[in-house]
Amino acid sequence: MEMFDLLGHRARVTPTRIALEDLASGQRYSYAGLNERAARFAAAATERWELEPGDRIVYLGYNRAEFFAMLYGCAKAGLILVPLNWRLAEAELAALLDDCDPAALVHGDEFTPVARNLATPRTRCLRIAIGDPATDARDYDQDLSDVAPDLSICAPRDPDATWYLLYTAGTTGRSKGVIQTFRMMLANYLNIGLAIGLTGDDVLLNVLPVFHTAGINLYSSALLLAGGTVLVSRQFAPEQALDVLEQRATVFFGVPAVYQALLEQPGFSGERLARVRSWGCGGAALSLPVARRFVEHGIHVRTGMGMTETGPTVFLLDTADVLDKIGSVGRPQLLAETRIVDAEERDVPTGEAGELLIRGPGVTPGYWQQPEATADAFTADGWLRSGDIARCDADGCYTIVDRRKDMFISGGENVYPAEVEKVLEHHPALAELAVTGVQDARWGEVGKAWLVLRPSAAQPSDDDLKHFCRKQLASYKVPARFEWLDALPRNAVGKITKQALREH
Repeated sequence: MEMFDLLGHRARVTPTRIALEDLASGQRYSYAGLNERAARFAAAATERWELEPGDRIVYLGYNRAEFFAMLYGCAKAGLILVPLNWRLAEAELAALLDDCDPAALVHGDEFTPVARNLATPRTRCLRIAIGDPATDARDYDQDLSDVAPDLSICAPRDPDATWYLLYTAGTTGRSKGVIQTFRMMLANYLNIGLAIGLTGDDVLLNVLPVFHTAGINLYSSALLLAGGTVLVSRQFAPEQALDVLEQRATVFFGVPAVYQALLEQPGFSGERLARVRSWGCGGAALSLPVARRFVEHGIHVRTGMGMTETGPTVFLLDTADVLDKIGSVGRPQLLAETRIVDAEERDVPTGEAGELLIRGPGVTPGYWQQPEATADAFTADGWLRSGDIARCDADGCYTIVDRRKDMFISGGENVYPAEVEKVLEHHPALAELAVTGVQDARWGEVGKAWLVLRPSAAQPSDDDLKHFCRKQLASYKVPARFEWLDALPRNAVGKITKQALREH
């Protein structure tokens, strides 16, 4: 199977239909216009910036319609796009650049100071700014306007070729670049697009960041394949989101924190949002009180589950099961195979818990230049180890009951305690510490640090500890709660037992 020029063919089929609208700038792209813009990006990258197939080009900026022109432009030129998590601290961003070794950096004007600091000879980055008049940056729009785009359909290429990278935190503190391919995007379209019935008449409000798989693929990439319209919001603003959902959108996807924020708006009502026919949620389980409140307004929010490594869609809950199976992520979708196994990788009986394994065309081929991590992520016969503990009921619906690793999800963001602990270990007042995730009504989970004071040291305040962490960590990774103990619980071999802390 070879993969063809998806955007080029969509532009041929529906050239005048609106593909994208940037809600901040008002910029709109028809499918023909988006295809031309992507072709201009490909031409500028190869002719002006002298990039070659396989080179990485990173993007640091908020959501904008232009991002998708870059994404499809990279597909045309054989480049690899790497969207960066702008919530990360500058040191964290520099580590990602070290890992992917980009040939160019595109940044929004909102991140000009950070981009200037990142664009050093060590990173070999060109500073190509969107909307930035700074004299030390290339003029992105000018470079694209000065080239002649090739609007012919690109030659087919390997569907498993790397298209873009999405970085996730690693359990050892080192981030991993999850390879995303053409096959994965097409599989996700079939998994989620068929499940919610996406058509060319649908309009999506996209409020999730494009450095996440959800911001790209739930449901933007799927709807662009279907020929619909994506309304791109710079960031999630609840009041603006309500207005757009009321007036224009027909489908929506968010994380639990987004749904909680919508409920808290004074103007929230089911009647106001009647235009939206499909509501989806992922990143963490939607709590029963929030789900019930939406149902009271006539809105059934369908919870699903996936991973960056799965493109992402694996599961989706049926509308009828929203309340009856609260906490469930539903059934595996069309192109996703799943198993639940014990420690010896034997299938467990229905209803018993075990590790969730996933296989299918939506699964990543691995991690960027990390063969050992890739090998560890798969079983000998090719099943992806999710790291999640799950169970399946008699109806075939799955529930994620725990995580094999200590990762927790705060507001849709993955947080690995080991990364936070490495920062806190440098605080001079701390003798020992551990970080776990704890339940939070707003964010789903937040970090909690369990601390032991060094002898004779002055006990720092919670605010002091948060400030210490923020110097090296993104805000969502900073623990929200702190508790002081005389000693941390340990097992017979001296390892801290986090389960005892959670029970405490």
